[in-house]
Amino acid sequence: MPATPIERHPLQPFLPPDARLLMLGSFPPPKNRWCMDFFYPNRTNMMWEIFGEVFFNDSQRLVDKENKTFRMSDIQELLRQKGIAIYDTATAVRRLSGNASDKDLEIVEKSDIAALLAQLPQCHDLVCTGQKSFSVLTDDYGVKVPAMGCNTEFAIGDSGMRLWRMPSSSRAYPMPLAEKARYYRQMMATVLGPSAVA
Repeated sequence: MPATPIERHPLQPFLPPDARLLMLGSFPPPKNRWCMDFFYPNRTNMMWEIFGEVFFNDSQRLVDKENKTFRMSDIQELLRQKGIAIYDTATAVRRLSGNASDKDLEIVEKSDIAALLAQLPQCHDLVCTGQKSFSVLTDDYGVKVPAMGCNTEFAIGDSGMRLWRMPSSSRAYPMPLAEKARYYRQMMATVLGPSAVA
């Protein structure tokens, strides 16, 4: 039986130079699930609806219903304005079952988090949105996983960091959109300032 092929990350890190928050997922879903060429591209994923709720009080603000996609340029502009960087904790994986589930991902190559942060001098907050992404930080830096909506302080080199735990934006994660958005709003208000959120 042939070995499961290694899949390399198809996207470059999105790193606004003045970002104060780095969001870390695990790895993008298979390309046939994408509706745009950016992070959280699965049309059923709730991340950009959460962001719409947090920053505009409108979960559909970043959704292009007519074309069954998201408003990618609006999303990228919002991320630049707010100072939010995005990447994933794996740069190469094997899909053990061919789907997008974290539990079926085998990480072959981890992302160099320290190298990403070296490009973001104002960033001292990381947020992980799933257990797989947390496992990389836990393994590499010994970070304890905080309670939902909370953070754990740790260091990367000489830099003091906070690692936040947020609910998964997958619809498979059993939590209503409004409740997920509440966690993200509180975290964003703490990291970016109360005026940054709606």
